[in-house]
Amino acid sequence: MAYDRTRAQVEDYFDRTATKTWERLTSDAPVSWIRGTVRAGREQMRALMLSRLPKDMRGARVLDAGCGAGPATIELAERGATVVAADISPQLIEIARSRLPADLRRQVTFHAGDMFDPKLGQFDAMIAMDSMIYYTAEDIGVSLAKLERRVRGPIVFTVAPRTPALMVMWYAGKAFPRSDRSPVMVPHAQPELARVAKTCGVRRMLRPVDRITSGFYISEALELRP
Repeated sequence: MAYDRTRAQVEDYFDRTATKTWERLTSDAPVSWIRGTVRAGREQMRALMLSRLPKDMRGARVLDAGCGAGPATIELAERGATVVAADISPQLIEIARSRLPADLRRQVTFHAGDMFDPKLGQFDAMIAMDSMIYYTAEDIGVSLAKLERRVRGPIVFTVAPRTPALMVMWYAGKAFPRSDRSPVMVPHAQPELARVAKTCGVRRMLRPVDRITSGFYISEALELRP
């Protein structure tokens, strides 16, 4: 399956190639200018996505799909949520675990593996920040169709938007040093992705939230709501 092949490629990058890079990117350590724009953009996007969820999440069970080093996991737990933090990379999971404040540990369960594993159970909300950007529209649509049966509330996720600026930067990125490059993203236009999602069985309306552009970081937040 295309999803399984892509997931394996992402696992190879994040767990075998780029763990130190992402550990540094998600810390306060100095980084290159390119990565600095990515860090700033990701911080803005995380704030945007979390703004789509209630401030008080006591009693809610939330899936942080593709949690990485865990910054959103911490903020969700601080709001009172019980969080399942899932990531394909065991090494990033260990970094997230080490950064979790002691007083929040009872609220968080970490899962190293498929972020959409049905064994993770039912949820009240889900976020997936930049963890679905490598997948085709069909893969995303099939995943969302399955997820909406398990997530009672909002599903907020990001895609790489299909914009002229991103396409120019994407082709130019082939000339960057390999240390500044990631696996291949798949840009999407929201209307087309919504159409494909419907054909895959998604019942909710796929709506745009907003787009964040910060230097070499461009990402668009979308959401499914009941």
